[in-house]
Amino acid sequence: MDKQRYDQRVRVFVEVRGGEADWELAGERFAAHGWPVREAAPAGEGPLGEAVEARPDSRVYEIEVRLPGIAKGADLGAARRVAKALRAARVEGYVRRADVLHRDRERLPYWRAVDTSARPRPATSWFGRRLYWTCLDRPTDRHSLVQAEAEQALRLARAGQWDVAPPTGVRVLYGGSGRAANRVSVEYEERSLGAVLLWALGTAAVLPFILAASGLVLGFCLTVFALGTAGTLRAAARLLSWWGVLGGGLFIGVFGLLMTGGLGFGPVSRRQVALSAAAALISGGLWLLGRQWRSGEWVAWAVPLAATLSLSTLVTAGSVLHTLYAAGFELDPSDLDVSPIWKVFAAAKLLELLSFALALPAWWGVARHRHHFYALPGESFSFVLWFAMTIATVTVTAYLVLAAAGQAITRTTEAAERGTDPPPFFGVQPDWTCVEPVVPADKISGEGPPLDPARPYLSFGVAGGNAVLWDAEAGEAVKVPASKVRLVPAEGADQVCRGV
Repeated sequence: MDKQRYDQRVRVFVEVRGGEADWELAGERFAAHGWPVREAAPAGEGPLGEAVEARPDSRVYEIEVRLPGIAKGADLGAARRVAKALRAARVEGYVRRADVLHRDRERLPYWRAVDTSARPRPATSWFGRRLYWTCLDRPTDRHSLVQAEAEQALRLARAGQWDVAPPTGVRVLYGGSGRAANRVSVEYEERSLGAVLLWALGTAAVLPFILAASGLVLGFCLTVFALGTAGTLRAAARLLSWWGVLGGGLFIGVFGLLMTGGLGFGPVSRRQVALSAAAALISGGLWLLGRQWRSGEWVAWAVPLAATLSLSTLVTAGSVLHTLYAAGFELDPSDLDVSPIWKVFAAAKLLELLSFALALPAWWGVARHRHHFYALPGESFSFVLWFAMTIATVTVTAYLVLAAAGQAITRTTEAAERGTDPPPFFGVQPDWTCVEPVVPADKISGEGPPLDPARPYLSFGVAGGNAVLWDAEAGEAVKVPASKVRLVPAEGADQVCRGV
């Protein structure tokens, strides 16, 4: 059976009513979801005893629900999943209790067995003993490693050593002193360290905004920076006491230098901070969503779909922005002769704009990781909410794409009206050009207003055998055969061109 990765184990007591047939069906549903049945007993007996009313058609199951996500809210998430599974099977069942099983192991230190018979440990102060173990020669190691508390390490190192002389001592290799008061769980340690880094990085990310702000905005940014600093130091102190406070301050200092360019990498702009934060949040949400899928889902449709979309996007994305840009000047995409390298850059810009559409699945991944009720798989409300959010996301994304091309069109037309040089757009560089006919002007057939050789036009180049022009006075595109005209660069819009 295809297994799903899980983070939490929840012990759920569920009462199933309806008799033997319904009990059997409920057991099949539990097995189908990968929830092992630990115990089953008639109502009024078993693990919950008389807390559940005794009924002849009722049975209480103790099952273990395994689900991804954080521990907080995992009990409610497991209860909802069990209730949904029974409801889908048309079985009357009630979740009576759910307990999150915490099985986080301690971070026990590693010890190296040593032979100290040649150099007995002096009975001095605590500092003297620490100096003794620090200066102990490495040749005294017995090439034997144990992981245990300080009180148990030497006994484990000596156990079973019948054929050789047992070690006379152990020295800590990694993991602290091994005292019970100094030990923390693995998950707590990793979670606390991640919290310190995130707090420090977020606090330092406020610095570019502080440097560019003034007035009330500056006061707000300083308040956020102070709160971030306090959060960093608090998270660090919970992990390593006052040593953690020093480390948290060091993290803020290093990240702050990186943000302000103090380490020689150049200052980070506010736009870079915002884009980096958005990319990190979206990537994190997508990762949380993807890790909740079963491997069969990846192989069956997710991987082929991603590959297909990637290939099709790379092929077509490079022409989308150019097509919209050409449409703004009433031109066809074939009227713009764009090199492949610029199409690659345009595709990268389009993918950057389309990345906003990934915010929805990223948020869904976060919601499922935190066991939000609307993100429960298969809920009808989830489908309605997802549909509404999808429409909103697609609308906003389409607006961003259209706005990117629209702004370029507006800048070009405004520059044409002012007579200044228009900006480029991914390989398209409109230039002021004098159009000199090589045949009588009345014999030149083309598209758009009649050609006036006395004034310059904006030229988009030659494509398909036609000179593609823009008439700033008429506000229309002009296309004439390139073989019947000569394009001469103009110094500006006010230049008087030479006619025939």
